[in-house]
Amino acid sequence: MSRDREVPPEREAGPSGRARAAFAVLSGLIAAFAALCVAGLVAATVRPEAGPVAAVGGAAIDRTPPAVKDFAVRNFGTDDKLVLRLGILVLLAVFAMAVGLLAVRHRIGGSAAVLAFGVVGAVAAAGRPEGRATDAVPSAVGALVAAGLLYVLAGRLTPGSAPSPAAGEAASGAPSPASGEAGDGAGHAAGGGPDGPGHPWGGGPDRPGAPDRRADCQTLGRPALDRRGLDRRGLDHRGLDHRAFDHRAFDRRGFVLAATAAVAASAGAGLLGSRLTASQLAGASASRQGITLPTPASPAPPVPPGADLGIRGVGSFVTPAKDFYRVDTALVVPRVDADRWRLRIHGAGVTRPLTLGFRDLLRRELVERDITLTCVSNEVGGPYAGNARWTGVRLADLLREAGVKPPSRGGAADQIVARSVDGMTIGTPVETVMDGRDALLAIGMNGEPLPFEHGFPVRMVVPGLYGYVSACKWIQDIELTTFDAYDAYWVKRSWAREAPVKTASRIDTPRPFATPAAGTVPVAGVAWAQHRGIARVEVRVDGGPWHTARLGAEAGRDTWRQWVWEWPATRGRHTLEVRATDRTGATQTGERAGTVPDGATGWHSVVIDVH
Repeated sequence: MSRDREVPPEREAGPSGRARAAFAVLSGLIAAFAALCVAGLVAATVRPEAGPVAAVGGAAIDRTPPAVKDFAVRNFGTDDKLVLRLGILVLLAVFAMAVGLLAVRHRIGGSAAVLAFGVVGAVAAAGRPEGRATDAVPSAVGALVAAGLLYVLAGRLTPGSAPSPAAGEAASGAPSPASGEAGDGAGHAAGGGPDGPGHPWGGGPDRPGAPDRRADCQTLGRPALDRRGLDRRGLDHRGLDHRAFDHRAFDRRGFVLAATAAVAASAGAGLLGSRLTASQLAGASASRQGITLPTPASPAPPVPPGADLGIRGVGSFVTPAKDFYRVDTALVVPRVDADRWRLRIHGAGVTRPLTLGFRDLLRRELVERDITLTCVSNEVGGPYAGNARWTGVRLADLLREAGVKPPSRGGAADQIVARSVDGMTIGTPVETVMDGRDALLAIGMNGEPLPFEHGFPVRMVVPGLYGYVSACKWIQDIELTTFDAYDAYWVKRSWAREAPVKTASRIDTPRPFATPAAGTVPVAGVAWAQHRGIARVEVRVDGGPWHTARLGAEAGRDTWRQWVWEWPATRGRHTLEVRATDRTGATQTGERAGTVPDGATGWHSVVIDVH
């Protein structure tokens, strides 16, 4: 009997076909779940950053064009990494469902597709800037487990792997071919085989040609056969019961048992991996909790009265750590044990290379300063600026101790390349760091050890430069080199080599499309021009004359300043604009420009309706 051509499960008619397709999709999802759980367990023994989602996400960030990065930051803010993770998981789920459907037709092909996907994760993990060969192991092991599991589950969905109900009938005593019912099995028995001499069509040398066996059956008084060669009871000319073989049936019970066991085992592996990771992170947390920052030898001056105007809607002069913006490429926040942390200073012009531990920094002269940081991705009027009180060691002192000279004094290096534990590289001008400003290797933020999200145990803070050329978090290496010899991470992605912060101002209140009542309305916000200071802020309404705002007290050239203008508001829709002038006399330009390559420009404006 010729076997019917197998029909793809998604195109099979009837409940059996739909169920098989649904189970195929489920098998792919279960395999993907197993891969993630097992890879997470293995990553716990390697390092959390080696997990497949983190590895693929990091590789995606590395290859993201600046315009796409800006779009993500602008639309998702600090949730951009969560959105990326969810996107990766959604794509993985879609891939898993497709592979599940493939595997029920081609088991080896489906498993091979899973292995190929695992290779992508392994290459992504090992190929990152900070990647190690061992980082490929979690993705590789997870893919092997998923491929094997998918092969097993797809086997339970193979057509004909389960008997139809008719097989049960035969087993329970229903008439069978051997019973000789209606003479159908008699010839079979007498002939000693399906084609023996006693068979109606004979066997052996005198077997007649039989072009139409259905006609022969009618001639012999046997039941007529249909076009498939089966009689009305599902028996073929040899007496075999084809009702016992449903080529679209599958082993549902076996699938459910195997799938349940796989999910349970995978969940157990994932839970164990989470606990191992948590145990490792607990060591880093304990090291942070055990730190008491010494009293700085050079404390920050007290914030002068009036620096914080206390206007509702304007953020406080000092930004709490929990509210401080975070823009970086780390999908998994590095958690470094301070007791194991080391910083190496080496490279061109370094005559005395240094290797420092965290306790070495604590024993040095600490300084404390109020410094405003700004991200280059901050749009006009954007939220990615914050002011904090930083505690640390002057970076210039360490460079001089290592024998480094600035280029203006004949130094061999004009660029500091700071490397993070997550592989980020940030290039900073040597001349800027050593020109007398309070460039710090910071260990504290607002009187506490740095939060993990903001660079614990040590980060760089350089006032007057955008963060992408100055504020390396989780720093572990400082190399002295030249801008001609090396392009740091963001420079390779079309951003400028040197990026001093541009003079900027922002309206915090009233908010866009606010509806204040007519009368005196305070228009207020913040302005910054780090390392130059703010001299004046002006506001205008509907393109009219500029009005000078009242400034909060100045706490230093490296911090932002609050401002307010009491506006006699009249009914109707109005557009408010703001601009600032720094202490060099340069007024903020009104020409609009995007963030690439060295920061946005333009006057911030809001539209409101006064009633």
